[in-house]
Amino acid sequence: MSRAAHLLPATALLLPTPALAHIKWFQPYEVAEPPVAIAETLALPAFWIGLALVVGFFAAAILVERTAAGQRALDAMDATLHPLKDRADGFLLWVLTAFFVSLFAIGGTYLTPELRTEAEWVPWIHLVLALLLAFRRTRPLAAVGLVGVWLLTLREYDLFHLFDYLALGLGVAGYLLLAGFAEGRWHSRRFAVLRWGIAISLMWSSMEKFMYPQWFTPLLEERPYLAFGLPFDAYTTMAGVAEFTLGFGLLWTPLVRRLSATALFALMFAAVYPFGRVDLIGHAIILAALLIGVLDPERSRAGSLALVHGMASGAPRGAARLTLGVPAGLAVALAAVMLAYTGAHYGIYATNSPLFAWARHDYEDDARAQPPPAGFWRGQEHYHGEGPGPRTGVEVPPQPAAGAGGADAAPRRP
Repeated sequence: MSRAAHLLPATALLLPTPALAHIKWFQPYEVAEPPVAIAETLALPAFWIGLALVVGFFAAAILVERTAAGQRALDAMDATLHPLKDRADGFLLWVLTAFFVSLFAIGGTYLTPELRTEAEWVPWIHLVLALLLAFRRTRPLAAVGLVGVWLLTLREYDLFHLFDYLALGLGVAGYLLLAGFAEGRWHSRRFAVLRWGIAISLMWSSMEKFMYPQWFTPLLEERPYLAFGLPFDAYTTMAGVAEFTLGFGLLWTPLVRRLSATALFALMFAAVYPFGRVDLIGHAIILAALLIGVLDPERSRAGSLALVHGMASGAPRGAARLTLGVPAGLAVALAAVMLAYTGAHYGIYATNSPLFAWARHDYEDDARAQPPPAGFWRGQEHYHGEGPGPRTGVEVPPQPAAGAGGADAAPRRP
């Protein structure tokens, strides 16, 4: 691969990007809290610096991709990874099976570490899902079951909270549904559906770093090396930019999406050492799907936004449109996700509308008082403060201020 093609993942790794651990797995949070205004995020220099860096390197990668050297680099990647590409389905299905079996063995959660439950039948659903993956004809049933578990989780958790897992769940369910079809048009789109699910999920989850930067302060105080010496507010903002833009990159041209998948996999896998098995198990599906993105089994198929922008073979006009499409596409995607995030939060919580009463839960009398989910899985290593830990729902009790790193002690935007 050419030197320019290597720059994108290398630059992404040099950006002040965290290991992308899910903050709700390790720290107290309160999803009903009003988010930081979009205008405050747009006023931050770190936000625009991060965007400028990404736009520049995405554009460079697209220009390289349109050259003969770029096509040779993609062909060399295909040739090298060909044995793995042929086994992409088997690999992903084994990871999914191991994931559901792990959830069954641990028990007490819906699909992810933070969604705690006392219902003893929930782990058995995970085991059934694992068994349904064994046969092609039963995989569509696993897809329906996965969506069903997400819907069941609404009985105990707020809708806005569960939006964190909606796109990923639909992406995996879509993959399983299409994987159950016979070879043909729909079956061939299974990896594209999965990739879109991951991309949208990452873009949505990145909003936490813009809208709730105070959630990340306790983790950074505990592990300051994650910030690479930068101020915590600037670090959190640029981390959000990196997560959003790399997620967006999964929807662009073949080289950009492969490099984005490589960078995201490296960043998420780097979280395994400092955060342990809770991060490895919780992110297992995304890590496996990102490896599929590196393999890119659909490269020769019409599966990316690049085709929408006119990726005709070797046409300079198409290259210019693709390059100019990077800032335009990012602007549209950012606006859409930011407005959707804040709009959904406002509609569910700020209006206090009876229409969304079912989407809110009163945790005042919830008997499930507990430490953060990582403590549940790993002996409460990450709980800051004394006394009973916060519930994993909306309400979060105050934390000690002096050095405890509690959520309430963390400042909002300076």
